[in-house]
Amino acid sequence: MKISLLSLFFLCFSIVAIAQTATLSGKITNNSGQPMDGATVIIKELNRSTMTDDKGRYEFKDVKYGSYTLLISSIVSEKKTQNINIDSPSIVFNTKVKENVNRDLQEVSIAGKTEKRKMETSGFAMSIIETKEASLRNLTTNELLDRAVGVRVRQNGGEGSPIEYNLNGMSGSTIGLFLDGIEISTYGSSFNLNNIPPSMIERIEVYKGVLPSHLSGNYIGGAINVIMKKDASANNITAAVSYGSFNTYRADVSALYRNQKNGFTARASGFYSHSDNNYEMWGKFSKYTLPGGRIVRNYRTKRPNDEFETIGGRFEAGFTNVKWADQFFIGYNISDSYKQIPHGITMTKPYFGRFNEYQAHVLSLNYNKNNFLLHGLALTVNAVHSRRSTYLEDTVSLKYNWDGTLLVKNSEGPPETYGYSPGMGQQGVAVMSNIERKISNIRSNLAYTIVSGHRVSLNHKFERSDRNDQDLLIPERSKWITLNGLTTNIFAMNYEAELLRGKLETNIFGKYAIYKTDQQRPISELNGVLNYQNSSTTRDNKGFGGTVSYEAIRNGFLILSAEKSFIMPTDRHIYGEPENNLLANPNILPELAINSNLGGRYNFNTSNQHKFSLYGNAFWRNGYDKIIQQTRVDPVIEGRENQVEDIQVTQFVNLSKTQSIGFEAEFNYIYDNKLNVMVNFSKFNSLYKVELDERGNPNSLYNKQVPNEPFFTVNGNIQYRFDNLFQKKSVMNVYYNAGYVAAFSTIWIESEWFTTPNQFTHDLGASYRFPTGKLVASLDCKNLLNAEVYDNFGVQRPGRAFYFKLNYTINNFK
Repeated sequence: MKISLLSLFFLCFSIVAIAQTATLSGKITNNSGQPMDGATVIIKELNRSTMTDDKGRYEFKDVKYGSYTLLISSIVSEKKTQNINIDSPSIVFNTKVKENVNRDLQEVSIAGKTEKRKMETSGFAMSIIETKEASLRNLTTNELLDRAVGVRVRQNGGEGSPIEYNLNGMSGSTIGLFLDGIEISTYGSSFNLNNIPPSMIERIEVYKGVLPSHLSGNYIGGAINVIMKKDASANNITAAVSYGSFNTYRADVSALYRNQKNGFTARASGFYSHSDNNYEMWGKFSKYTLPGGRIVRNYRTKRPNDEFETIGGRFEAGFTNVKWADQFFIGYNISDSYKQIPHGITMTKPYFGRFNEYQAHVLSLNYNKNNFLLHGLALTVNAVHSRRSTYLEDTVSLKYNWDGTLLVKNSEGPPETYGYSPGMGQQGVAVMSNIERKISNIRSNLAYTIVSGHRVSLNHKFERSDRNDQDLLIPERSKWITLNGLTTNIFAMNYEAELLRGKLETNIFGKYAIYKTDQQRPISELNGVLNYQNSSTTRDNKGFGGTVSYEAIRNGFLILSAEKSFIMPTDRHIYGEPENNLLANPNILPELAINSNLGGRYNFNTSNQHKFSLYGNAFWRNGYDKIIQQTRVDPVIEGRENQVEDIQVTQFVNLSKTQSIGFEAEFNYIYDNKLNVMVNFSKFNSLYKVELDERGNPNSLYNKQVPNEPFFTVNGNIQYRFDNLFQKKSVMNVYYNAGYVAAFSTIWIESEWFTTPNQFTHDLGASYRFPTGKLVASLDCKNLLNAEVYDNFGVQRPGRAFYFKLNYTINNFK
């Protein structure tokens, strides 16, 4: 078998070596540098044609060596003729065309869809977030996501704080987070959506509920898939720096080089970010304890002990658009971060001296080939192996006020400080620990187009996670290392069909998962030999579903999706994360869910200047043994009075039965490609549906809203473009964004302290692109009215803040 496979590969590479054919690709833009979407490119001598995508890109494969004539035309541009010579395996030809001055688009009908529109009308409840404009502003990737319909980014404070994502009531580990189709957790806490700048991102795909088979995994609530920039049509270097409130400064740089003769491509990017996060706090948790114990509420002070710093780099090298691969890259990621921890999961008391350090080294391989071995067969392989370390220290035992002063007992006489018993830290028992993780993640997809409009694909995900927990505080126990392992295999298959001349699209899929955990925990030591307690579990599960998209009227689509799916417990669920105040739960159960979505999209133009887009989606979800993150009273301090105000930690638990019903909608209006108005909202209920408690009595929580889930949100933004302002060929964009979050409870117990009030925020911003197009300056004001804003588990967010940013780009260097 091995000899046959080797022979087959040698045969393939031999064919590559002797074939005198090439790939011709490039980008068509107008005179101002904007991509020409829907332009027709024809190789006259071969009578071959193609159309450019929404980025203006085109591609011809298997073009024989020789001289040819390219004919370029578009409904909005003048025709252009260009002679080219094909004499190497890969030719990149970029050109500009002149736009028509007088044109009437109302008389023109364009067939085909952009990539964005095609994905959003494929049958899945999903949306595409484009990052082009955001990359020029002082927006983080998470802030961009937080403005999308049905998405809520939950953060425990300022930059670098722990984050949870909520998609219409589904949150935590029910949501998949991907970087180019690979779980982003593989890359470590120091390389995540909080740190990756929008300038490194091509687009963000947001799925709600049902997922496509290539993203199969332990997810039922949806997924966020971040697609990194890969366009290799032009060499470029981009750099950006910004500075703003709370001593926040960021810098990022990226570069791309492609050899047009042999297709060799190299990409590199890096980022650095720092913030003191010392914004003013004045909310209900900000308090000052006077000598003697009297408490002053709503005490104004700067947020202490919350410094954050991170640095990271991503390096890739490989080949694009060559005979044996459309894309082949080997990459290396490195990232490092430092984060002080100012409090537990809630703000009931401040911490001083507790901090985390993260580091990650990641190797990656990406391979993609259409027409692999035979016409219509496509192979995609994404493989990642990472080594991550997390250091946690908490050894300061004294109690503090939020302003950093020590708590004292006596109001008269010599002050006596409050203090924990020896061996205690800020949260509980003193900690100095290190967690080493090794994670291997391989996703492969083999798809075959049977005939035009009919495709079947096979998907496999393998993930192995090894985790070693080491106690560094007690020297004699430094070799007491708990070994935790988790292995997951998920197999999926789907069939896609286009019927009724492309008006009807269907997708049917199924998946099967096998999941195994193993743990070796030292429990005693005799004569230098450790005695371990071993435990292991093995579970499996099945899921299936389908999607339907039907173009009922021109540019009007009905979209339906449904599935029965599951979540198998992950490393976080089972073993916890001490660095994020998360307790372990080895008894956590898998979650089963039945999801349904029914929605629609409609795009229409009343004239060439007025464009409208409408989107709506209703969803219904039943959850069984739903996994949620719930507050817990720290076992160390359990039994004390006022336990509600002692909440410091959380734990993943199961809710035996829940139900969620809701609706989301979005409206977009564009005028003359200058004014853009968007409004969206999401409203749902997520109810606990167990009528009787364990004793058979009526359950007091029946039909109550599941806590810590914002169930009604509204976002709106306006953007306007000014051309030739101050200088000819300059472009200025101004932005306004407003957000509303209705009041919600963060714990089951009805408590004024843990009810997040109604919140309404306003942001303003502007960017100015200088005439050369290389330099862009932007200024942003966030939370303009300095509103009192809270987030995950009632943690106060920053007030009014200002940021300034510069972007500089060098294109088309040799």
